[in-house]
Amino acid sequence: MFEFRDKEIAKKIISKLKENDRHITIMHVCGTHQDTLVRYGLQELLDSCNIDIRQGPGCPVCITTAREIEEAITLAKNGKTIATYGDMTQVPGIRDSLQSIKAKGGDVYPVYSIEDAVELARKNKKKEVVFMAVGFETTAPSTAATMLSEPPENFSILCCHRVIPPAIEALLNMGEIKIDGFIQPGHVSTIIGVKPYREIEKKYKVPQVIAGFEPLDILTAVLMIYSQIKENKPKVENEYQRAVKEEGNVKALYAM
Repeated sequence: MFEFRDKEIAKKIISKLKENDRHITIMHVCGTHQDTLVRYGLQELLDSCNIDIRQGPGCPVCITTAREIEEAITLAKNGKTIATYGDMTQVPGIRDSLQSIKAKGGDVYPVYSIEDAVELARKNKKKEVVFMAVGFETTAPSTAATMLSEPPENFSILCCHRVIPPAIEALLNMGEIKIDGFIQPGHVSTIIGVKPYREIEKKYKVPQVIAGFEPLDILTAVLMIYSQIKENKPKVENEYQRAVKEEGNVKALYAM
């Protein structure tokens, strides 16, 4: 792990990036990447290189729509037991949140995982337990695997999953922000692999680098994007080769 936090290597990368003579905007779509950027002060270092890193839609909780929240609230009001992640209970719908419905007597259970929700259904066979399933391709396989494993008859899901490639395309089609390149998410890419990004490459000709989560992972990804821009050769590159394969996780993809 420490080899990915080597200060001397980081200094060499920053020195190379300081050769940049234009403003570059790069977007990432991963909360863990944002955590690394903030925790290790990378944003300030990259600002000094005239490189702006923007945070995209990487948080599944944040992009769950008010309509989906209202669907869960309606189920709770109709006597269903709603199980979901703790932070989801605080997200507002149109008028209420699951937390406020719980305060009014609704049967809302914060859980750590879908397995906890299944166990809740097993222990309460007279209740109809609905798991509000959120997240990108990282959490979707566990939802799929659970539904394929014959859960209790009183268990079901409210599927609010999202997939990353269409989200990237939506951002590019909006045209409101000029995005010079993308740092693609490591967690999601361990599932979907490299192939889905190649379609974006063909259609939009935008630099993309799949990156890990250590400081040098992100700095290396930025350097790779910078090199693509400098050479005018946009493509998909995989910096996170120690975890991400071209074909992704075949079993997880099959389950989904």
